[in-house]
Amino acid sequence: MTAEENKNATNGEENKPLNFIHTIVEDDIRTQKFGGRVHTRFPPEPNGYLHIGHAKSICLNFGTAAKYNGMCNLRFDDTNPTKEETEYVDSIKEDVHWLGFDWEGREFYASDYFDALYEFAVKLIKKSKAYVCDLTQEEMGTYRGTVTQPGKDSPFRTRSVEENLQLFEQMRNGAFHDGARVLRAKIDMGHNNMLMRDPILYRILHTDHHRTGDKWCIYPMYDFAHGQSDSIEGITHSICTLEFEVHRPLYEWFIKELEIYAPQQIEFSRLNLTYTVMSKRKLLSLVKEGIVNGWDDPRMPTICGLRRRGYTPESIRNFAEKIGIARRDQLIDVSLLEFCVREDLNKRSIRVMGVFNPLKVTITNYPEGQEELLEALNNPEDESMGTRKVPFGRELYIEQEDFMEEPPKKFFRLAPGAEVRLRYAYFMKCNEVVKDSNGKVIELKCTIDPASKGGNSPDGRKVKGTIHWVSAKHAIQAQARLYDRLFIKEDPEDAGEECDFKVNLNPESLIEQVCYIEPYLKDIKPMEKLQFERVGYFCVDNDSVPGKLVFNRTVTLKDSWAKISGKNE
Repeated sequence: MTAEENKNATNGEENKPLNFIHTIVEDDIRTQKFGGRVHTRFPPEPNGYLHIGHAKSICLNFGTAAKYNGMCNLRFDDTNPTKEETEYVDSIKEDVHWLGFDWEGREFYASDYFDALYEFAVKLIKKSKAYVCDLTQEEMGTYRGTVTQPGKDSPFRTRSVEENLQLFEQMRNGAFHDGARVLRAKIDMGHNNMLMRDPILYRILHTDHHRTGDKWCIYPMYDFAHGQSDSIEGITHSICTLEFEVHRPLYEWFIKELEIYAPQQIEFSRLNLTYTVMSKRKLLSLVKEGIVNGWDDPRMPTICGLRRRGYTPESIRNFAEKIGIARRDQLIDVSLLEFCVREDLNKRSIRVMGVFNPLKVTITNYPEGQEELLEALNNPEDESMGTRKVPFGRELYIEQEDFMEEPPKKFFRLAPGAEVRLRYAYFMKCNEVVKDSNGKVIELKCTIDPASKGGNSPDGRKVKGTIHWVSAKHAIQAQARLYDRLFIKEDPEDAGEECDFKVNLNPESLIEQVCYIEPYLKDIKPMEKLQFERVGYFCVDNDSVPGKLVFNRTVTLKDSWAKISGKNE
């Protein structure tokens, strides 16, 4: 971005009300709380693929840093080697870059700090603020108490500092099997915040780590690593979702007892979308059970799934801007996300013609063997996108739904004796209907008005209906994947206590069919976007190869679900 563009962008931002996080940041800048610095981070766990909820956090963290000329780190909280893979790390980096953000070389991992975190744990032991506990997981659960009843101290809570240091070193050296012992903070077993009742800091896991290999057989818990990692990196504003609000007293306790730099944690509401599940566990079950075709299935709310479906980074960033930042959990209608992608694709997509349920048309007054090329606009709303040539001949395909033998009133498409406008071509009139032995309409015999070339009225007569078409001789056969929402209920998890959320799956979330398209598209590349006129916005799938094109429907032209649910468009 040039200096002038940056200035214009900043001027535009000045007219927008600040969200509550930016209000806090600006107050901190004014009071020099962190020396005027703004340093955020996006801290994903590399145990799965990012989804649209993470996109909101990405836009907020990187966007806040950019707004205040600060920095944003990408830090992987890789503290659980049993669930983490390099594949997830690579996919996360690809998603963040695709959304338009860059961490400028500040790529960090919690595992970078394993040595420092170990020393932090030793410091707590020496201060008699941590101890090695031999209780089993079940026993710890019993000792923990309930929301209404305080817990009770572990019988190992009174171990001496020397014994704890020795046992913790033995844990590190692999002397004990998984689950034999843990290191716990010594806080308060009667605390009203359950997380403060002597939480686990380290557990034994004889498992190789995707970055550190077999160097460690003890690993810090997320709650112990998270705040200290922020402190080590000098993060000023540790922005996280509301479920971590209850964790904040624990993070602050660690910082205070370790006597280290204290970032400021701020919580905001996570993104919840209608007709969508966000739980990694539930998304993983959809993948493992073969209900969807992988993490990048275009029906998934993952960023890679939305990318494959044809969503643009601009549309997702715009969506994040529109929904704003709130303190309370909110449920966002997925139609707003769909609106944002329609709005963006409408500006950038070429318009082409494709027929999905073909009905043959023979133009009886058009000479056999004759062909011509007609000029069509690539985008009527942006003439700078140019034009293309569309072949026209005696035999065409139109959509079956564009013809009715006995039409109701206000049906302005084709019917016996009726006239329509063929897009970019001629006025056409239906003269004869051909049926098979079962009475099914298989062909229409029509005539065109040669004087109406280009779809213009030669004598001022009005034709209300305009339909799309393709030349039967020149059309390319392709595969269309008509994707829709994955669930039929606004809240897919509202399935009753005894029911699995998957009972709310939409059986028509994917319909595959053959379509016939303009030859103009024969060399189109994977991931290119387009609009099939009167059908919807589509994206060329990665599965496409020359001679076998596959198109994914990104979104319909209108919100058809609004009609189904009784909402206004």
